Amino acid sequence: MPLVVRNRQWLTGVTMEEPDIDRARIRLIERTRDPAVAHVIVQAVVRASRASSAAVAALPEDEVRRHAEVLVDGIVTADSAPSGQVLAAAERLGSERARQGVPVEALLDGVQAGRSSLIEMIIDQGQQLAVPLQAVLDTVVHLDRISTEVLHRTVHAHRETELGMARTRTDRETQTLRQLLHGEQTTSCAPLTASAVYHCVVSDISDPTLAQQLTTALTATGPGLCGLVDGRLAALVARLPALDHNRPLLVATPAARPAEVAALYPLARRALQAGHAAGLAGLHRLTDLALLTATHAEPELGAILAAHLLGNLDPGDSFHRDLAETARAYLDHRGRIEPAAAALHIHTNTVKYRLRRFTELTGHALTGADHATVADTTRQWWALQHWLTQS
Repeated sequence: MPLVVRNRQWLTGVTMEEPDIDRARIRLIERTRDPAVAHVIVQAVVRASRASSAAVAALPEDEVRRHAEVLVDGIVTADSAPSGQVLAAAERLGSERARQGVPVEALLDGVQAGRSSLIEMIIDQGQQLAVPLQAVLDTVVHLDRISTEVLHRTVHAHRETELGMARTRTDRETQTLRQLLHGEQTTSCAPLTASAVYHCVVSDISDPTLAQQLTTALTATGPGLCGLVDGRLAALVARLPALDHNRPLLVATPAARPAEVAALYPLARRALQAGHAAGLAGLHRLTDLALLTATHAEPELGAILAAHLLGNLDPGDSFHRDLAETARAYLDHRGRIEPAAAALHIHTNTVKYRLRRFTELTGHALTGADHATVADTTRQWWALQHWLTQS
């Protein structure tokens, strides 16, 4: 910050002894404590703070002045260190600005500008009183050290308040999410809207870091509630994001009003278990996993079907497993060779060969799927699914 000197003679005075410098510094400090001068200094500090920070300027001027008066007086009158009173005032400033939604960067801009203005006003008063340069510089260094400590306390209080608010908000929203998913009475579903609809998303993610990453992804496309429910990440989101299959398995229900999601939550949890058993990953809709979920819930019946339809297949034979995987892919793709081959990353002739061998070993042909009933196809798929995942 450039030092503006109005009177050149101010710089050419005779060198002073330490007691004289101390007396001159005291005279300068006393001058700044004069009510009229203090008022001018505070006004300058307020103007500088509001001019340097749009967030501070948006606050009422009296609100900014209230803090400036206390801090300026505390900084100017401090001896070797800031008093407990001025540090408490700094903490109040930081805490109040955090609760008012002023970002810490905007707070810093305002406080730094105010501090610079205070130093400029001290230098100006020193020139007016013809205080020796050494005394003015000593005063400036002293005030800069005091104001820096006050600034650090202000920023620390701001950050602590922000963290506390975030924890409180997160705890409150997680409690609301838990109550909605468990069908418990809630006083409010905020920040959700009671008349709007939301997808219920469930996972088996318990790691807080990974949960936070997915929370960011899930809420990137719209409002939502996310948190750990029953020890696992769950969410209610307005829109489903596009997530790749490298993500952990997530199951999303159809959209429903907050008061209706409790019935969907256990269904989604069961679908999640079925999806894990099938080796799925990424985001899947509950409706796409309906058959998988229903069949997974009846393992005994699946075992009976597998024994009846696939009795000649050996689970320990890797070739037999290839045959079963090919047969399941063929059914998954509506009895079409090309899509099944693409899904398995093999040649179409390989698919045809494996289907022939499957029929020879099991005695059940899949190549006539166009003429099979839905029930026949479902039984075959269920048997294959159970055999591949449970055998």
